[in-house]
Amino acid sequence: MHKTDLGQSAFRIAFGVLMAFIILNVAAIVAVVAVNSFGTQWFTGWLPESFTTSWYSRAWKEFQLGDVLWTTALAVGAVVLLSVLIGVPAAYVLARVEFPGKRLVTLLFLLPLLVPPMTYGIPLATVLYQVNLGGSLWGVILANLVPCAPFVVMVMTPFIEQIDTRVEVAARVFGAGTLTIFRRILMPLLLPGIMAASLLVLVRTISMFELTFLTAGADSQTLVVALYYAVFAAGIRSAQSIDAMAVIYMLTTLVWVLIAFRFIDPTQMVGKVRVQKSS
Repeated sequence: MHKTDLGQSAFRIAFGVLMAFIILNVAAIVAVVAVNSFGTQWFTGWLPESFTTSWYSRAWKEFQLGDVLWTTALAVGAVVLLSVLIGVPAAYVLARVEFPGKRLVTLLFLLPLLVPPMTYGIPLATVLYQVNLGGSLWGVILANLVPCAPFVVMVMTPFIEQIDTRVEVAARVFGAGTLTIFRRILMPLLLPGIMAASLLVLVRTISMFELTFLTAGADSQTLVVALYYAVFAAGIRSAQSIDAMAVIYMLTTLVWVLIAFRFIDPTQMVGKVRVQKSS
């Protein structure tokens, strides 16, 4: 066996061991939280003395999870809708129109994705509080739009670039207006990309802590911020109730991540656009 083959085999083994170690650690942490959310007492031994589901009902009432989940759904839904309404037309302009300063505009769109949210989150929250939007649901929505709308632009631009411009030109030759072209030609072609961007923005907004924490008030907390306050706010709370809330948050995020992985494959979707283009 050559030295190159030995080096590649050693690298693969080391990489596999490292990945297995990371996965086992994450799985162990999740398992401890999940088991504790059902345990009554867990002082010694590998498992609690007994199990119960009462911690979930207690957490639901204690942390008002019904209101928190409703607020989360409103915020996430609004962010997804507004991000698509802003991002898709912006992506179309960037993909189709040449104008001076286009690279600078593209960089400005991508800047919120390249820098940590805290670097612009504090000035953004200050501005929102000055215009009386901080601490409200609209403040949370607007703050999350800053990174999410550019994310839609980044996802949608390659989809639009893959569509042959001659399709739109031919439609205009036969008398189709802009609205008709968008509704009957572009939308069917862009729908996979819009679905991909929407699901990814949804997952990103659910898990976005920094911007939501800086702009949320008592009545506009999403699930991730409510979980933070449950852990660090003043007062005594049972660890099992907090773990039950954490499990609810993990399951909520995991469901949407699995949906995203199940129905979204960027390479396949770009391939579909190319097939439609060639045909």
